[in-house]
Amino acid sequence: MAASAAGPAPDGEHAPDELFLGLISGTSADGIDAALVRFDSTDAQASCQLVHGRTTPWDDAVRARLVALGQGGDANSLDELGALDVQVAQAFADAAKQLLDEANVARGHIRALGSHGQTVRHRPEADFPFTWQLGDGNVIAERSGIITIADFRRRDVAAGGHGAPLMPAFHAAMLHSRMEDRAVLNLGGIANFTLLPRVGDVRGFDTGPANALLDAWCERHTGQAFDAGGGFAASGTVDETLLARLLDDPWFVLPPPKSTGREQFHLPWVQTQLGDAAIGAADMQATLLELSAVTVADALLATQPGTRRVLVCGGGVHNPLLLKRIDARLPGVIVESTAAHGLDPDFVEAMGFAWLARETLAGRPGNLPSVTGAKGARVLGAIYPA
Repeated sequence: MAASAAGPAPDGEHAPDELFLGLISGTSADGIDAALVRFDSTDAQASCQLVHGRTTPWDDAVRARLVALGQGGDANSLDELGALDVQVAQAFADAAKQLLDEANVARGHIRALGSHGQTVRHRPEADFPFTWQLGDGNVIAERSGIITIADFRRRDVAAGGHGAPLMPAFHAAMLHSRMEDRAVLNLGGIANFTLLPRVGDVRGFDTGPANALLDAWCERHTGQAFDAGGGFAASGTVDETLLARLLDDPWFVLPPPKSTGREQFHLPWVQTQLGDAAIGAADMQATLLELSAVTVADALLATQPGTRRVLVCGGGVHNPLLLKRIDARLPGVIVESTAAHGLDPDFVEAMGFAWLARETLAGRPGNLPSVTGAKGARVLGAIYPA
């Protein structure tokens, strides 16, 4: 992830109601992305500009607990969960403050802040469906002094949806083309698509693991948090037998709408498929990378085979081997970064939560039922006054 994007903006340069702030820590939990965004009008189709972006690393101990919980681990107690909810919120508020300090923008110039929080459990198909993101909006509003909109996903789940992915509405507003069928591919911890046909409904869904498994395996065997440039995977060879077993997981053939997370795809899941077989660490990294490429390509070919352009964002955009393998499995399709279309790939999701906060304050729906499966369009999130 990039440490920052656009250069600082002089205090007072922008009108107060044009600036929104978005915060997210994704499935990989590799840092808190913060984006300061300027919109050029008040309507839903307004163009936006990243004024400044910053990624703040997690405290190592907090990150370890978040990753463990996200992979299906149990909390030690309700007290631990309550404390972690506050710790996450404090970290988000501090990330916002650091961003504004770097950008030299006073908090009074920010119309509102949209916070995704940190997902620790996602069960939209349980008997009692729920999704849970830590990061108390009360604490963020109190600590930042900015109107905060948080808890975006649960209203969609309450309406029968998956609560994810939520970025397709933002992608449609910013990246749709009347000239060609497009898809936006977010390569975060989990990979997900937004399908943007020239004509017709926007759709979106998760395709399976992207960086979550790659990062976890790399960290276990090299001590590095991620496979920089895909070099570790490039040094190995794909185990086709293991790849076939991984692809046999029934989740991959579920029809959209569908969503997933670390609780589904984690290293114990990999070990179960591996069984007693032996495999070299680099070969496993290569195999996991190919798993991501195959599931991404297969999902697109099955759902929007006429796609002519895939716009990539998220941390995986910096893994040239992963992009090369996706490109190889999508002949005739242009695979390129969202940067080619004016959106910094490292901060698309953070910008999206700034946009969602703006939609909530305007009383406009932020979900797309064609994506999430909800019974209808809903205004998302809870508003916490400054």
